[in-house]
Amino acid sequence: MTTPGTEDVKEQGSVFHRLHTGTGAFDIVGKRSRFYIALGLLVLICIGGMGFKGFNLGIDFVGGTQLSMPAVGAQGPIQPDEVEDAFAEAVGHPPATTQEVGSGANRSIQVRATSLSVDEVAAAKQEIYQATQPLAANGQPSEAVISDSAVSGTWGGEITQQALIALAVFLVLVTIFLAFYFEKWMAVAALVALVHDVVITMGIYALVGFEVTPSTVIGLLTILGFSLYDTVVVFDKVKENTRGLLSLTRRTYPEAANLAVNQTLMRSINTSVIALLPVLGLLIVGAGMLGVGVLRDLGLVQLVGMLAGMVSSIFLATPLLVDLKMREPKYRAHAAKVEQRRARAAGRETGEEVAEQQQTEEPKPPVAAGAGAKRPAARPAGKAQRPSGKKRR
Repeated sequence: MTTPGTEDVKEQGSVFHRLHTGTGAFDIVGKRSRFYIALGLLVLICIGGMGFKGFNLGIDFVGGTQLSMPAVGAQGPIQPDEVEDAFAEAVGHPPATTQEVGSGANRSIQVRATSLSVDEVAAAKQEIYQATQPLAANGQPSEAVISDSAVSGTWGGEITQQALIALAVFLVLVTIFLAFYFEKWMAVAALVALVHDVVITMGIYALVGFEVTPSTVIGLLTILGFSLYDTVVVFDKVKENTRGLLSLTRRTYPEAANLAVNQTLMRSINTSVIALLPVLGLLIVGAGMLGVGVLRDLGLVQLVGMLAGMVSSIFLATPLLVDLKMREPKYRAHAAKVEQRRARAAGRETGEEVAEQQQTEEPKPPVAAGAGAKRPAARPAGKAQRPSGKKRR
């Protein structure tokens, strides 16, 4: 279904020209059913990923043992695979994660596993030392440089609990603010978009299989503000375009909302691109080059969350707002008035075109018989005939 009033602007220039002008050429609201289906399928996939695959919880949440050692040995740089194989040989099962962190001379390898006994920790350290010969600060191999620490899952549980409390408080305050500043339906649409962003982010994180750490929880909370900001910008333009709308018959509410989305579309894209550039740097440079797992976890959750926030503010929040508003009788009656006015205007234009065509095709009156014969010339005025009986003197 195409939103009325957009046909006359669809062909005005290229896509980039229409993005910058914001004339309403992109019929986003009119095609909202397609976006509902696409986003709904994505949400179902993410929910399935969380339900069937689950999250890869780090030892901060489930508890465990962590071993740390320098990444340089007597034979040169130590590879994480060597450490992982030695750990599995000593304990009987591979660790949960083995990753290289830091850069340059400060590089180290961290091994995280489930809780180990004292004997298992000693055996793991002995096997890793024999396989890699890590160097101490004086340049000599030493088993003492392999440190171990036990992590309790209680701390991760406390972080999760505090994060859930913060999320609940945030949602309540946001709902109150949007309901008073805008209106109730805008608050409902914004919250639905916010839940969509959280579900998409968590689902993709579960599907990718990255380890869930406290930095993941922090990153998940930070994307809420970005998602809400983008939605509020669009809603503010919708509010401006629909002010006094019911007293006019120029546009319907869906058309005014679609125009607002087009007018803020380029701004949303620019804001998202500028915000995503440092996140990409965090993810690529920090995780790919420096090998820091914390930066990788934080970068992925922010990257996915920001993209989901941009998409939901354009293709979900505003179309959902239109559906909620059109449930009210006054907006449906206003839309009917707009359609009636357009129908009358179209009827008048059609009648004028028919009248002009009839005038153009009207036949000329027939010419009478003998009309082509010459008539006697009329006597010039003022030359009256003189009496024959009088002579001129």
